[in-house]
Amino acid sequence: MTMASWDAVETADRIRRGDVTAGEVLEAAIARAEAAAQLGAVVVASFDRARAGLAQLPAGALSGVPTFVKDLSQVRGVPTAWGSAGSGAFVSRRSDPFVKRFERTGVVVLGKSATPELGLTATTEPLFAPPTRNPRDPSRSSGGSSGGAGALVAAGVVPIAHGSDGGGSVRIPAACCGVVGFKPSRGRLDMEGSRLLPVNVACHGVLTRSLRDTIVFHQAIAGLGEVAGAPARPLRIGAFADAPGGTPVDPDVRAAVAAAAKQCAALGHEVSEISCPFDESVMDDFLAYWGFVAWIQVRSARVTIHRGFDPTRVEPWTAGLIDTFKRDRRAVLAAIRRLRRFARSYARVMERCDILLSPTTAHPAPPLGHLATDRFATHFERLRAYAAFTPMANAAGAPAISLPLGATAAGLPIGVHLAARRGDDRTLLELAQVLYA
Repeated sequence: MTMASWDAVETADRIRRGDVTAGEVLEAAIARAEAAAQLGAVVVASFDRARAGLAQLPAGALSGVPTFVKDLSQVRGVPTAWGSAGSGAFVSRRSDPFVKRFERTGVVVLGKSATPELGLTATTEPLFAPPTRNPRDPSRSSGGSSGGAGALVAAGVVPIAHGSDGGGSVRIPAACCGVVGFKPSRGRLDMEGSRLLPVNVACHGVLTRSLRDTIVFHQAIAGLGEVAGAPARPLRIGAFADAPGGTPVDPDVRAAVAAAAKQCAALGHEVSEISCPFDESVMDDFLAYWGFVAWIQVRSARVTIHRGFDPTRVEPWTAGLIDTFKRDRRAVLAAIRRLRRFARSYARVMERCDILLSPTTAHPAPPLGHLATDRFATHFERLRAYAAFTPMANAAGAPAISLPLGATAAGLPIGVHLAARRGDDRTLLELAQVLYA
């Protein structure tokens, strides 16, 4: 086995035992990153900073493990663009609170991974930079908004990479790239700015190739606690493959969900085939709220991002979201009120089951250009159909995970999505461990 095949836990263990040095692991990861430059997944390489940091490496759970930070979070001394041409040439003077916590686990940050502008969509194809390509098929999207992270993990450049999830932005690239993407319950690892918004939907997370890496990360940084190797009791699982509103779902995706449901039943869980328990209005409300999020991010950018941010340079997708908000602010405020009540609706659904099992996305990774951000109306309709399953967990504050449990005949990964009650992260991860050993 080569270093590229080691997960984060094995990498840290081997460094700890002295089988390999942190420096050797770092140089090998740098070489892999340079060899994978054609993926467009790295927007800033800070290799010299990483090398210098080895002299004071914390003895944490992931000590010596190479990683990348998504380019929506600041790392001191490293340029940050937030996926936008409007940021200009800006070098961060501080690290965000999450980044400080992440580095205290002992990870070695090699640089910044690609994201769409302000993390506002489900593909990583910014107009001012090359798109991030999917390692499984370079003609296809790596997903978004943590598309750079998904590509780097799937390509074996690093075993674990930082992401963030405001509507599926960890789980969607995980599904596209065939890796693991977990969104914890609200309150465990919230993004700092999201806590100030009327609906707190966004959290930090990681993309990994192994489930144990995901668990160890959340134990180290988010107070997850012990996770058993399997659920302690049979679970009630509601399985569905229909999207809210009945938008088409790819047959291969449906088959992957059916196979996962059959696997759960074989493990002794009570699996019921149900209709989608959520109305399409939830997705409409979420996209309306996304317009408000875009507006508040750009409006406050010179304070929250940096003084030189140029709002006139935002992309058509961002500008279109803002225009949608401005045209009917009252409708958006009504959508926000409904989203704030959605947690109660979600809780009522979860009175009848412990786990919801569904697709992560309505179809596998789309070709590059399918979700092009230069055409607002087209992008809006395609995004609404493609990413119809993930935002519900964000609105409810519930834990959810995408596992690579299927593939198309052409070999494209298919993500299967599992969600649990808010606060029941451990049960979700215990089931995930059995399904994705």
